[in-house]
Amino acid sequence: MNKAVKTSLAPKPVGTYSQAIVAGDFLFSTQMGISPATDKLAGDDIESQTRQTMENFKNILQEAGMDLGNVVKATIFLKNIEDFAKVNQIYSSYFQDNPPARGTVEVSRLPIGGLIEIEIIACRS
Repeated sequence: MNKAVKTSLAPKPVGTYSQAIVAGDFLFSTQMGISPATDKLAGDDIESQTRQTMENFKNILQEAGMDLGNVVKATIFLKNIEDFAKVNQIYSSYFQDNPPARGTVEVSRLPIGGLIEIEIIACRS
């Protein structure tokens, strides 16, 4: 049975989706740099949006009884691949030991004018 994860410490969904879904031992989530306090992008730069995205994940995972150490796969979607080095520096500060498998792709547009969107898969194992 699938269970939706809901926390006030992550932004409310702006469409027909959940903050995260737990299916068995796995958690699936996609987040952007939206502040849960304002429901707007945390800033107009890649650094603030990346940090907020990662903080959203930390809060969602905590609500599900997990942490970033449970993340096994991430996919990063960037509006501008030139931001890769900045994103990688911030992202790597959240995954210092045993970082998850990861892919990064440039996309033409993201919702609400975002610069980054990250999708994760976490496992309770």
